[in-house]
Amino acid sequence: MNKDSQKRPHSTSAPRTHSPGAIKLKELAAHLGLSQSTVSRVMNAAGDEYRIAPETQKRILQAAALFNYEPNAVARQLRNKRSFTVGVMVPEISEGYASAVLGGVEDALLQEKYFYFVVSHRHRPDLLKGYPRLLLSRAVEGIIAVDTPIVDDLQVPVVAVSSHKHRKGVVTIELDHLTAARYALNHLSALGHRRIAFIKGQSFSSDTAVRWNAIRKVCAELGIAIDPRLVVQLEGVQPGPEPGHQATRALIARRKPFTAIFAFNDVSAMGAIAALHEAGLHIPRDVSVVGFDDIPAAAAIRPSLTTVRQPLYDMGCTAAVNLLRIIREGNPASAPQSILVTPTFMQRHSTARLVDKPARSAK
Repeated sequence: MNKDSQKRPHSTSAPRTHSPGAIKLKELAAHLGLSQSTVSRVMNAAGDEYRIAPETQKRILQAAALFNYEPNAVARQLRNKRSFTVGVMVPEISEGYASAVLGGVEDALLQEKYFYFVVSHRHRPDLLKGYPRLLLSRAVEGIIAVDTPIVDDLQVPVVAVSSHKHRKGVVTIELDHLTAARYALNHLSALGHRRIAFIKGQSFSSDTAVRWNAIRKVCAELGIAIDPRLVVQLEGVQPGPEPGHQATRALIARRKPFTAIFAFNDVSAMGAIAALHEAGLHIPRDVSVVGFDDIPAAAAIRPSLTTVRQPLYDMGCTAAVNLLRIIREGNPASAPQSILVTPTFMQRHSTARLVDKPARSAK
């Protein structure tokens, strides 16, 4: 047994009050006849690390519950000069890309007993510049930027998810977009599709330019001509399917025949499917649709969405794990500058072999 867990003379009286927060560590330790360090270690989930006997840990936890004792996290942070907190910046908090990445970030941080603040900037320049300072004022030990540009040098470690603008001291978690484009376009090409429409991402998205360059390269490899009249771009900052719906309506209005759409992400693909239905087109008989990300709703919609699966949860975990390693080691230079992750392909029911008939643009 750890020497700190040796019993001290047991107090014959219970702590004076049961009200939450009123009992102090010193009083609880005296009541149990244990050292303050032993009680503190158990209450901070470090009992096993310090080889404190299971029976002693159980006795401490039972007494803490009885007297409503809670460890003073602020005092612990001040003693250790640590906040055990990181900041996370995302464009918005909605069902889709950011929430999937946040799931991985949260689980990795919880495992290491870290807390996090999350802020959504909605692509507003004032928030993009102001939020890092706000997070630093909350004593965060590091920042994770999800599809968010870092405009200033910060005094804490930074890991960026889906950033393609490398900055000194910033670790980036990047998808292999060339492989992703090959998955989608090889699939459509094998089904006989050559007149493919494309929905590009908004200009502010970190992935838009690199993904479009990958698409252009793979189309050249496959001999697929990109018709500028079949290229539309998502507009605005509104989350959800509506930007994809509006982009597809604009595409249909051009009355240039196409047999497939490759959308920037799953939510825009869902908006595209809605617009195609409104135009009297059947998916996938008239138009095949491919998305990107594989958010949970992609498998649930009808028809279920064929999509490039971006390992968003794993990317969030990887970001958090690398950030905490830099925080612990105190040497950002030892971390890799870029970590490349590999996509997979999910073939479902929104794509089908092209039927040998004239392509339709709309009724």
